[in-house]
Amino acid sequence: MNNRSVIFILLWLLFAAAFVADIFTGNAAIALPDAWQALLGGADDPIIVEIIRNYRLPKAITAVIAGAALSLSGLLMQTLFRNPLAGPDVLGVSAGAGLGVALLTMLSGTVVYPFIVPLGSMAPVVAAVAGAAGVMILIISVSSRIKDSITILVLGMIFGYVASSLVTILQSFADPDSLKVFVTWTFGSLSGVTWEKMPLLSSLFLMGVIISFLLVKALNSLLLGEQYAASSGLDIKRIRLLIIAIASLITGAVTAFTGPIAFVGVVIPHFSRAFFGTVNHKTILPATLLLGSILMLVCDIVSQMPIANRTLPINAVTALFGAPMIVWIVLKRKKL
Repeated sequence: MNNRSVIFILLWLLFAAAFVADIFTGNAAIALPDAWQALLGGADDPIIVEIIRNYRLPKAITAVIAGAALSLSGLLMQTLFRNPLAGPDVLGVSAGAGLGVALLTMLSGTVVYPFIVPLGSMAPVVAAVAGAAGVMILIISVSSRIKDSITILVLGMIFGYVASSLVTILQSFADPDSLKVFVTWTFGSLSGVTWEKMPLLSSLFLMGVIISFLLVKALNSLLLGEQYAASSGLDIKRIRLLIIAIASLITGAVTAFTGPIAFVGVVIPHFSRAFFGTVNHKTILPATLLLGSILMLVCDIVSQMPIANRTLPINAVTALFGAPMIVWIVLKRKKL
């Protein structure tokens, strides 16, 4: 058994421990035996069963999906643009999702209200997906006409800034109640994905993962530059469109269901490369998925720590973990 196999085994054990710990951690004090029985369906207290099976378990699964999806998106962006600080939000998709939710919350009391009511709890998800899709379509349209990936990166950042500016303008006109709803959404939350919403989120995530594994050879070629990849017979324009579409899809889906979550997608690909000592996507891709899930589970556990009977915003916790990691990455590389 080689060193990489040992590392993968240790990471899987850490993942299992973090997943179980996340289920058993929360503001409601539940004894471990009771929580375990509720998880297995043998508890007598319906309240404990409800908390464990219908709140904490889907929240833990959401953490796994969100962490893995954002990390995968970051890996794809860093490979495509060969930029160590590229992340899931680099193309403005997250900002587009935020704009969609901002439009929903700020306009909920206007003539669009009758169209929002039938959507119920899915309204923010639909709005976020629509906003993310709008930016994704812009990026794909631009990328089909531009040969240089760096130019696409810059334009994507500009689209993100424009979307953020529109959100700020909407906030300046919003009433206090609508503004509070939107600000709360920007905190990020893993608890909004119910069992009814889980199939949609998981199917979009699995689609992105499967296609990414099919692109391993192309991703490895891109590491040596687009000119080398093109000389080896790779259709650069088609691969670029596919990578942008997949990264945008999974980023937009996660943002729609959980709100914006920062830093995870930027730092995890670097730690995957550091742990396994390779840039080969055949190893790095599954490692990134696993490490992203572990980090998000740990962040969710930290956010559930009892502090004045409040749950910390997950976006703030990931920032506290991610910011020092980015500093470490910059210092290690010494230059960007």
